Amino acid sequence: MILGITGGLGCGKSTAAAFFEGCGFRRLDSDQLVRDQVLTDPAVVAALREHFGPGVLEPDGSVNRRILADRVFIDDLERIWLEELTHPIVFALWRQALGADRAGPWVVEVPLLFEKSLEKWFDFIVCVACSPGQQLARLESRGLNSTFAGQRISKQLPLARKIELSDFVLWNDGSAEFLRAQVAQLADSLAR
Repeated sequence: MILGITGGLGCGKSTAAAFFEGCGFRRLDSDQLVRDQVLTDPAVVAALREHFGPGVLEPDGSVNRRILADRVFIDDLERIWLEELTHPIVFALWRQALGADRAGPWVVEVPLLFEKSLEKWFDFIVCVACSPGQQLARLESRGLNSTFAGQRISKQLPLARKIELSDFVLWNDGSAEFLRAQVAQLADSLAR
């Protein structure tokens, strides 16, 4: 079984995925794959330098993700260019991981699951959701100002639509323990 975890920015996808991992699921974090494998690939780094200029790189040659994010979240064409560069690599990494352990069960964090029409990859889709106020508070606690947080949120499908399209919804306005309990109950139901 392969679960796709989606939801709004700052709603708690990674926390929910970690709780699924605690319930025995193998975990793939798409954002972490991008950070650790895609944006460190020399060919990707070279393409970023050529496209955006050396200003998106740190002095050591690594990608400055904050500067890159600043560039792509204010310009849709740049965001699309970056997605076209990185997403095929991410999908190849998924195929490699999922193919190496077909038994699973797997949980895969995919922020843009519906936006990129990836539903067919998954047996079930779980949306992690919270109130807009909670979402904004979490993003601001990560250092994003409200304007930039709003820009990033606006680039995703509205959370209400993700909820409608998902098989299951985990509501994450409460404590981490409340979210953990929801995950445990869902994992138990799916195992039956």
